[in-house]
Amino acid sequence: MLLRRLWTCLGWVSIVLILPAHAVTVGTTTLPANEAGGAVTLFYPTADAGRPERRGDLTVMLAPDAPPAPGAGRLVAISHGSGGGPWVHTALAQALVEAGFTVALPWHRGDNWTDPGRPGPESWKQRPAEVSLAIDRVAADPRFAALRLDRVGAFGMSAGGHTMLSLAGGAWSPERFRAHCEQHLAEDFPACVGLATRLTGGPLDGLKQWVAQRVLNWKFGGDAAPQTHRDPRIAAVVAGVPAAADFDLATLRRPPVPLGLITAAGDRWLAPRFHSDPLRAACETCELLADLPGAGHGALLAPAPSASQLGRTECDLLCDPPGYDRPAMTALWIGRTVSFFRQHLLDGP
Repeated sequence: MLLRRLWTCLGWVSIVLILPAHAVTVGTTTLPANEAGGAVTLFYPTADAGRPERRGDLTVMLAPDAPPAPGAGRLVAISHGSGGGPWVHTALAQALVEAGFTVALPWHRGDNWTDPGRPGPESWKQRPAEVSLAIDRVAADPRFAALRLDRVGAFGMSAGGHTMLSLAGGAWSPERFRAHCEQHLAEDFPACVGLATRLTGGPLDGLKQWVAQRVLNWKFGGDAAPQTHRDPRIAAVVAGVPAAADFDLATLRRPPVPLGLITAAGDRWLAPRFHSDPLRAACETCELLADLPGAGHGALLAPAPSASQLGRTECDLLCDPPGYDRPAMTALWIGRTVSFFRQHLLDGP
């Protein structure tokens, strides 16, 4: 999960450690928001030459609005975390383009860096449909007519990981979220409350929990209808550090599509013992792509947030813990994610 102001401190990660020296040029374009949904940013292979583009404190070679390279290809949709946007997933998008994929990143309404007002269960209800709408919009764009959209991949982290569990067949409800927080509010406080406040061990912690629980009861109590979404075009899913405590894990015992997981043992935002650990134990067919040693919640943000430009609470939850080998671990999880999609999208019919 991200903050709106996180955007201002994000540069682009160098792709030298991930991509070959003669990587294909990356075309990029954005389909504007319309009455049906938010904007969709696309990355894709192109034969055009790139030009230097400034993003954050780095300059990279891109080809804005260039025509896609000819030939059929596959699509992977990426769902950003809460308060995020497309550019925090640049390294993964570039690696997927290098492997021949086109990448679509929908801006989730009410939960992105320019529009952060409705995070949590309200956003989680609409996010899977927004991924499907992004696929529809790519399908309707004549520039991408060559894409084969019968087998689409999907990746998401944090709140985007929650989206992925829905797309993989999972059922959740706001009431399950409320009940989890009622039982484990102190232990899983950042997941239940976000960045509105934090527990410090001080005398006000009890009041903070009392207020937080009453807000949770008011907003989500009694909304027990199972939330599900199925898109038959989605054929392979990767969930990174997902919010998972509100899912009926029986619905994820044997997902109908291949489901890969990326976890971080040092995650302070979504405590693994409430989120990724029970999911891993319950899912009989999930593939653990990477359990990143020493990683925190922000390990799948590439480019990474800058500690100097984050507040203390944000950095506690998002910054890399001391000693974390980001270059090696980023190359590891991105490489395995790309291989997962190649296996399940390219090697099939």
